[in-house]
Amino acid sequence: SGCQWDVEFSVNCSFTGISTIPEDISQRAITADFSYNNIKTFMCTDGRSEEWMLKHLDLSNNLISELSLTTCRNVPLLETLNLDGNAIHTLALDVPTPALGSRTYGKVHRLLPALKVLSVERNNLNRVPRGLGLLQSLQTVRLSSNGIGQIDPSDFQNCSQLKDIRLQNNKITEIHPDAFRDLNKLQVVVDLRENALATPLPQLLISLNFFRLEAGLSNTAW
Repeated sequence: SGCQWDVEFSVNCSFTGISTIPEDISQRAITADFSYNNIKTFMCTDGRSEEWMLKHLDLSNNLISELSLTTCRNVPLLETLNLDGNAIHTLALDVPTPALGSRTYGKVHRLLPALKVLSVERNNLNRVPRGLGLLQSLQTVRLSSNGIGQIDPSDFQNCSQLKDIRLQNNKITEIHPDAFRDLNKLQVVVDLRENALATPLPQLLISLNFFRLEAGLSNTAW
């Protein structure tokens, strides 16, 4: 496949021209770099039932347009997922609710339980991906340079561990006053530069519970 493997359980497949994840990648890999290739689709399971040891996955600068993370049950240790520089317009995180009477009804499925950093910058998202609250360990979410138009009250609902949100260079005109209300651990940045905000900043600040906020608001509409 042209990938390079080293003794630190790291595999580097960047700039190799691959269009799919090579089948010979070992489940022992802790870090995998598939950046700068021609990958159009990615399935976490990929037909393999064995659990991976993967902690860091880089799929940046590929050709991915749609991605579902609901099948990612074989990477329970994954901590960082880099999807920057693709063409993603749909990122599915919601786990379908099992039908009443089914064997899985009433069971709770934890999606990527160790994921701390999700980066989806420079893509084609027009809304914050639904279901971020299912990522119970998520601390950083980077969504800059997309086409997101507004922030709804449910967008970051149940994201109790979030510390850092990057939203600069979008098309945001409105942020619901309760959008960040329950993010008690948010302490680093809510970066809103390069947007078209019409929501008055005082109203937004009044609804925030966290101690420290750094909001970059240059080049907004007001």
